[in-house]
This record gives sequence, structure tokens and C-alpha cells, in this order.
Amino acid sequence: MTSASLVSIEALDGDNTQRLQAAIDDLSASGGGRLELLAGIHICRGLRLRSGVDLHLTAGAILRPVPDYAAYAHTTVSVIAEKSDRGMIVAKGARRIALTGAGRIEAGCEKFIIGDDVTVGTFIPAEFRPRVVVFEDCDEVEISALHISRSPMWTLHFVDCTDVAVRNVTIDNDRRLPNTDGIVLDACRGAVIEDCTISTADDGICLKTSIGPQGVAIGRCENILIRRCAVQSLSCALKIGTETHGDVTNIVFEDCSVSSSNRALGIFSRDGGRISNVRFSRIAVECRETLDGFWGSGEALTVNVVDRVAERPAGAIENLIVEDITGRMEGAITVISASPAGIRNASLARIGIDQRPGELGTAQSYDLRPTNADLAPKADGGGRANAWTRAADGRVIGLQDYPGGMPAVYVADVTGILMNEVRIKRPTPLPQGWNAIDVVFETAAPDGSGAWQN
Repeated sequence: MTSASLVSIEALDGDNTQRLQAAIDDLSASGGGRLELLAGIHICRGLRLRSGVDLHLTAGAILRPVPDYAAYAHTTVSVIAEKSDRGMIVAKGARRIALTGAGRIEAGCEKFIIGDDVTVGTFIPAEFRPRVVVFEDCDEVEISALHISRSPMWTLHFVDCTDVAVRNVTIDNDRRLPNTDGIVLDACRGAVIEDCTISTADDGICLKTSIGPQGVAIGRCENILIRRCAVQSLSCALKIGTETHGDVTNIVFEDCSVSSSNRALGIFSRDGGRISNVRFSRIAVECRETLDGFWGSGEALTVNVVDRVAERPAGAIENLIVEDITGRMEGAITVISASPAGIRNASLARIGIDQRPGELGTAQSYDLRPTNADLAPKADGGGRANAWTRAADGRVIGLQDYPGGMPAVYVADVTGILMNEVRIKRPTPLPQGWNAIDVVFETAAPDGSGAWQN
């Protein structure tokens, strides 16, 4: 971003909110420019970025938002996420805005932890937590070079934005605090995310299309490029869904690395939007088993279509390319349609993965969550809303046993899938509970039963 004016602000003790907001407002009113935070600690409540302003954190500058949900009553946003309607830094309807610099945003997640859930190994989060950055309906957005740590909830959330660039950003969140997604593109058009490093307890980079206050999709997500990013995630590292109320199309993930993650690559259709023209290319993966309350368990690739709400069937997944994927996994590759919408025209090519047994054995089930049961868990079922709940038998609803044991690749009710040079190295002899068939296909018979082939 080219700055017309430069205003520098020194760090002072105490709450700097009014001083920072006044400088942002004045810069925008005068035609735009850069607000430069000098080295030191800048404490603030919610800030609203205005058109034409680059909030620049110099080397050694720390922006430390107040770790109290009430501090953001004046920076509310339209799209609610995990009950949150607030952000630490927000913008709405702005053009040419930026967050840049070699400084840090320290978001204080520890103040939003109320307990420890030993059943799934995570902290219990406070009911209400702010996101760090929420930009709505903005154009020409840049976030670059920043280091953001300890987010209490989603870190960067772009809603209905156009021309978005996120470059060289480091996000380092507590890997035991749920819902701390790294970067969320929500119904955005024309975005590039590149050269970022993300470590978080939830999705690393996630594309979705949420529902708005009027009960309809806030828009579509299209023409997105994610490249040269390194992600660690205890959910899905590179993901589309699960909120898919609007269409998602023309998406590329390439030249990325995924490590220490539940899942590497994922597409989850749930809410009526069509997902099409998606490519994952040249990605190194390392996926591990996790406890069954988490999402997934060691899958290099998970693609599924599930009708979450009967009145709003899921949309189709069409024209998927997954190519040049290498690494290791403790689960399997799964491509599953459990909805009439279906999955059509999928290509898996030049995939070389080492499938190794994990220590927990949880990878021997495939995961179709979130389901309808997760929308409102019963009090006696444990679990978390929109995450997981247990049935009367104690099993997590949505986890299904692989028929015949865990294969290397499991495909169910997919129309038109091509596999070329898909090589999954498996141990010899196979561990107990593993399927002797490497690649298992299931098609639904007219009576609803499964027909199996290899």
C-alpha cells in the first residue's frame, strides 16, 4: 500500500484506544496514509480501521488488545462465529486498508480459558471470545509480515471481501484452545494467501460461505490462491467448508506443507452451496491420529458431502484435482458422498504416501462430522455444539467403522473418479483392523445396501 501521509505513535502506559482510533480517523479523512506504531507495548480495546489507512507495527512494536470480551462492545460485526459478534480490529465497507509491519499482535488467549477438558485433551473456552481481525465488505485488503499470537478465537476473518492479500504472516496460537482458526476467507472473491506460517488448534486456512442475518448466504467464494504456506492444525490444515451456504469455485492450494495435523486437505459440503474447480497441488503432508473428540484422525485427504439440515440439502462437489501429494499419514484418504448431491469428476494423481499405524487406533473410523446431531448436543451426550456429541452407546456420532477394516483409500458413491500413480506404502504384515484391500470403492445399490469392489 502506498501511504499518502505518515503518522508515528510512541508506546505509552495505559489504554491507547482513543489516541489510536483518532489517528486512524484523521488519516482516513485526510486521504489516507500509514499509522506507524513505534517499538513498545500499545494496549488498546477495539479498533476500527478506515479506508486508506495502513496500521503498521514497526519492529519491536507490540499491539496488546485488552483480554476482555466487554472491551469490544463498540467493534461488533455482522457475521457471528462461535457466538462471537466482536473483533479486536475490525473494518466494514472500507477500501485500501492494511495491517503491516514486523511487529506483533499478542491477543491474550489465556484470559479466555475457563477449564481443562481431559476427555479430549483441550482447554475449555469461555462462552464469548472476540476474533482478532474481522474485515467485512472491504476491497483492496493487505495483511503482511505481522506475527500474531495467542488468538482467543478465529485469528483473521475476511467476510464478503474482494482483492485480499495475506503475505508472510505468522500465526502462532495455543494448540489446545478450540476454534482458533488461522485464516478464514468467508465468501471472498479474488484473494491470495502466500508464504504464511500457521500453528493452531483448529483449521489452518479455511474457505467458507456463511449464512447472514437474513438467513441466506452472504455471498460466494471464488478465485482464491493459497501457496507456499506451512500449516500445523489439530483440525484440517487446508480446508473448504463446512459452512457452504454459497458456491465455492476456482480454488488452488499449491506448494504448501502440512505437519503435526489431524487432517491435511479437506472439502466438506453441508449447506447447499456447490463446490467446484478445486485443485490441491505439490503438497507435503504429515497427519497423525487424535482422540475421537477431535475432527478426523490422520487423513491426508478428506472429501465428503453430508446433508446437515434436511430442509437445506448439501451442494455437489465437482471437478476436483489432487496431485503431487507426498508424505505420511496414520489414517486413510477418504472421498465420500452421503447425500444425493454427490461428488463428480475427481482426479487423484501422483500421490506417494507412507501409511503408518498410530498409537491410538482412532484412525480405523472415518469421520462424517459435523452432522445434524452436532447442531445442538444433548446434555447427557457430552460434546460441544457444532463439534461432537455421543450417542447412547458412548460413540461419537458421525464416526463410522470402515467395512472390512481401514484401507489406504476409501471411496463411496462418487461419480467419475480417476486415479493415476496413487501409491500408498503400507506396513507388512498389516496391523490388526486394517483392510487387506488397498483401495475400496462402495456404490449404493437400489435397495440402499452397499456393493463393494476393489
